[in-house]
Amino acid sequence: MATLRERKTYREQVLQVLYKAVEGNRLLGITGAQLRHDLHVPEQDLAAACTYLAGEGLITVDWDTGNTPAMVTLTHEGIRRMESEEEEHD
Repeated sequence: MATLRERKTYREQVLQVLYKAVEGNRLLGITGAQLRHDLHVPEQDLAAACTYLAGEGLITVDWDTGNTPAMVTLTHEGIRRMESEEEEHD
């Protein structure tokens, strides 16, 4: 199982990859397979990160069999958070 630091890193990475992939459009999403490919995160840790972020209301997840994310999208709140972080770094 991942350490706390790793879990937090995975969560941030999921948000960053999603935000870049959908360009702020919450109607677009990314497949769980693409997230795993982009992040090189173990499947169990990706599922845990997605579960956490969904619980926080930042993403929505369509689950496949075996507790695997099939499609992941940012919510309005998720987009707002990522835009806020982007503004802070500009």
